[in-house]
Amino acid sequence: MTVVAIHQPQYLPYLGFFHKLLGCDVFVALDDVQFQKNGLQNRNKIKTGQGWQWLTVPVLHNFGQLINEVEVDPKVPWARKHWQALLSNYSRAPFFETFGPGLKAILDEEINSLCRLNMRLVEWVTELLGIRTPILYSSVLGVAGGQTERLIRICRKVGADCYLSGPGGREYMDLSLFAAAGIGVRWQEFSAPTYEQQFATAGFVPNLSIVDALFNCGEVTRKLLE
Repeated sequence: MTVVAIHQPQYLPYLGFFHKLLGCDVFVALDDVQFQKNGLQNRNKIKTGQGWQWLTVPVLHNFGQLINEVEVDPKVPWARKHWQALLSNYSRAPFFETFGPGLKAILDEEINSLCRLNMRLVEWVTELLGIRTPILYSSVLGVAGGQTERLIRICRKVGADCYLSGPGGREYMDLSLFAAAGIGVRWQEFSAPTYEQQFATAGFVPNLSIVDALFNCGEVTRKLLE
């Protein structure tokens, strides 16, 4: 059985994104669908002494633009602000000095494409955690169709006979079409694990950006996914 997972590129995604990556044989970055304003494609959460805050990448985009067409706004010093926020909130974390420089180096690259920035960071994390799942891009595969039809066509294009879906897929996927195509559907089962975070008095905050787990748990982060 060959399992494929398909997901839009996100900015420094949460643990569940990488749990899905680890649970499939092929991962397809769905980069040629409409950009979702105020979603997770250009922002994510980190832990602070008050609870959490957003790290948002400012973008230049028009309504209806695809994710891979969206550019990062070069006029806003967002990378410096993100790094200062990370430094302020994680400098005392056990593995900040281990992984912080690598993250800062990527933020300093001044990548213009939001999609490329997101996937550059995803690839950095997968390398750190030893996740070797091959990553393809839907824009390169060149498939079209409605929501379910497109997923099925992507599965066929990459030679997969099982689709790993997040629980949200139950709301829009036509499972009868998968059955008719001879492609099985597996539902991702992910529960946010608990671990020691900074600012214990603020309580544990689940589903933060992967950097929270990396800075606090180091390479043990992979065990959180398993």
